[in-house]
Amino acid sequence: MDTLLEVVTLPVSDPDRSLRFYRDQMGFVLDVDYEPAPDFRVVQLTPPGSCTSIQFGSGLTDAQAGSASGLYLVTTDLNRFRDELLSRGVAVSDIRHKATEGGWRGRFHVGIDPARSDYASFADVIDPDGNSWILQERGYR
Repeated sequence: MDTLLEVVTLPVSDPDRSLRFYRDQMGFVLDVDYEPAPDFRVVQLTPPGSCTSIQFGSGLTDAQAGSASGLYLVTTDLNRFRDELLSRGVAVSDIRHKATEGGWRGRFHVGIDPARSDYASFADVIDPDGNSWILQERGYR
């Protein structure tokens, strides 16, 4: 039986600001913006090519705005994706890659993995509320 992760709810303080960030700067596709009552709103967006969406709004979670961390966005070309985000005004960290000498022990070197190995190169993005994303490269050819 397949089990799919469909949606991740992000705690945000201003749904309109988050909508602009994720749609206009991160390039996510708007799926739903539904507000049936003043205290309830669902905004759902999907990264291009992804089967999993994010949602935020009003009345969705009691979690503190900005408390989501360790969310991964995976791309086939981290250099290109980082450049695109920077051109849209997104603050993206420098790229780093796993230091694997003697086995990986959580250390990193500056820059993209020279072999462009899957799961080896990373950068970070933080949304306007402080929710953090890890950008990771996989499938580079």
